[in-house]
Amino acid sequence: MTRNDGRRPDELRPLELLPDYLEQPHGSVLFSQGKTKVLCTASIQEGIPRWLYGKGRGWLTAEYSLLPASTGDRTEREASRGKQGGRTVEIQRLIGRSIRAVTDFGALGERTLWVDCDVLQADGGTRCAAISGAYVAARRALDRFGLSKALTGSIAAVSVGIVDGTPLLDLDYSEDSTAEVDMNVVMTGDAALVEVQATAERTPFTRTSLDELLELAAGGIEQLVAAQDEAVAAARV
Repeated sequence: MTRNDGRRPDELRPLELLPDYLEQPHGSVLFSQGKTKVLCTASIQEGIPRWLYGKGRGWLTAEYSLLPASTGDRTEREASRGKQGGRTVEIQRLIGRSIRAVTDFGALGERTLWVDCDVLQADGGTRCAAISGAYVAARRALDRFGLSKALTGSIAAVSVGIVDGTPLLDLDYSEDSTAEVDMNVVMTGDAALVEVQATAERTPFTRTSLDELLELAAGGIEQLVAAQDEAVAAARV
């Protein structure tokens, strides 16, 4: 199968990670994966939610948004409607769960780590790019406060799917919108699964196909984690 951009079925879109992209947040990265671009920031605040008082543990929360023109046609800001849409709530909960999976809240202490992911341009895989970028931003923020031990490992996410009968890694919008099977996979750097969101958009798929897609995702995660590590190391220089 020939993909629109000439990639192999098991090839990620080009990655560009620009850490410390902004001066004000404690951690930030402009995370680009193909034409999808997500600005991720992380901020550490003293204090925790009331329900955690006195436990000596911290907390992490995430927010996600699409800029009005990120998908081409301008869409109304959710703030102007007075509430967030269901998709936004689902994605920011996913981002929070993903980063919390590798966070030691005892080591964080009674602090809250806020992670914000704003999609500047969307071409498929925005939730996955947000998770991968959020990890880099969080890592930079924690490094600055001497709290590196609060992250127990790395985390990244990638989309996979079946298009025209072929398993593909890292779907762009044109592939995602026509996929028979669409899946988002969140994994740690040592290949442990955190979350798998899989849907048969048209045709039910077999266990064999599921295993093949997970294997494809694992290869993509390995490349993403290497890019994350490289970006963090470059920022420390």
